[in-house]
Amino acid sequence: MAEKKLADGRVMRNFAIGQLGWALLSGVVSNWLLYFYMPSQETIAAGMPLFITQGIVFAGMTVIGLITAFCRLVDGFIDPFIASKSDSLNHPLGRRIPFMRWFAVPFGIMTVVVFTLPGLGSELFNDIALFVCLVLFYISLSLYCTPFNALIPELGRTQDLRVNLSTFISVTYFLGTAFAYLVPTIAGLFQASLGIANAYRVTIAILAAVAIACMLVPAFTIDENAYAETEPSTTPMGASVIKTFKNKDFQVFEISDILYWVAITMFQTGMPFYVTSLIGLDESWNFILFAGMTLISLAFYAPVNILAKRMGKKKLVAFAFFFFCLAFLVTSVCGQFGVPELAWGALVAILAAIPMAVLGILPQAVLADIAESDAVETGENREGMFYAARTFSMTLGQSLAMILFSSIATIGSDGFGYRITAVVATVFCLLGGLVFLRYREGRVLQVVARHTKELTGVDE
Repeated sequence: MAEKKLADGRVMRNFAIGQLGWALLSGVVSNWLLYFYMPSQETIAAGMPLFITQGIVFAGMTVIGLITAFCRLVDGFIDPFIASKSDSLNHPLGRRIPFMRWFAVPFGIMTVVVFTLPGLGSELFNDIALFVCLVLFYISLSLYCTPFNALIPELGRTQDLRVNLSTFISVTYFLGTAFAYLVPTIAGLFQASLGIANAYRVTIAILAAVAIACMLVPAFTIDENAYAETEPSTTPMGASVIKTFKNKDFQVFEISDILYWVAITMFQTGMPFYVTSLIGLDESWNFILFAGMTLISLAFYAPVNILAKRMGKKKLVAFAFFFFCLAFLVTSVCGQFGVPELAWGALVAILAAIPMAVLGILPQAVLADIAESDAVETGENREGMFYAARTFSMTLGQSLAMILFSSIATIGSDGFGYRITAVVATVFCLLGGLVFLRYREGRVLQVVARHTKELTGVDE
């Protein structure tokens, strides 16, 4: 087996810039779709029109909840197809880079279209238009992100490199998500002349242009052939999916990951509502609090990086799951007991920052370990399929979260439903941590260490 180069700091930085781009686009849709199409009374009073059907329409669910959930499920079933095409691609540039070059621009364009196509006409037409736009958005997201993520185990060949690379992309993920929280702040600059809806659209178009530029950086600066195995997989898609889900370590990871994505998506979706409706702060504080949470989280990155190399990833990930439960529980009672508004906001931000540091870095590295150990044991390089399966877990978790949040949020009055969403997030996060405790980290790392020595000559 020919030895491959180990990724240096430049390669990791350029790769992480791509993460910043797609995290920004994903954050815009995740954080502001519900806020834009199912606005609170405060946002309506500020001039936000109602574009789609509001309220409960079927089995306790809203139109926006049904649309987003179904679109994410469609995306989840498309992911394995894209992963299979990426794993089997025979191209001079490699198996991943061509996809990243071809689909960065469509991904950015569809993010803008999601907030632009529905107008002020028929609600039914807008419901259908939003559904179609979201399906195309998630397909374009998968076409870029599935091949992108499949490069993680290939660029991070050693355990130290893997943790370092995961740290790099976690930093840019949080930065991208933080920039997404700037939408109302930037939109405020245009609101007087354009109105609130069009101000949001112009802002999202500007951020999408920035994101596209970021996503193209790794696509045009990284030589995949120098660092990764580019031999196409010959396993058909169906067989590859079955083999992936037969991996017992991946089964544990996947179940815990679904539960995690339900919890974190409910929390992130709820942030604008927690800040304005529960705590009582202006919507501009969304970015300030998230930026503060991100900066605090970044301060823990170095300790997490060091501890993961010394004590392994499993203990830290399990700890983060359980600590997040505390953050969610505090969120469920924020704005009460006479505590000042800013104190509540700061407390939630600080408590959430610590587990965000761990879960922002280590799950990607854990999955890279599992994918590489499977490649060693089966003799097939199917990294794309493992990351497609993780995208499916994210998709399923986010879909369920959107249904739950949009339905639970309508319960009661004075923000009671928002408080219940935080409690539900706590339950899912607790279950996720308990499931992850079953992960067999020692066995996986033994297999990975043997493969690393064969491929690079480095004895870990």
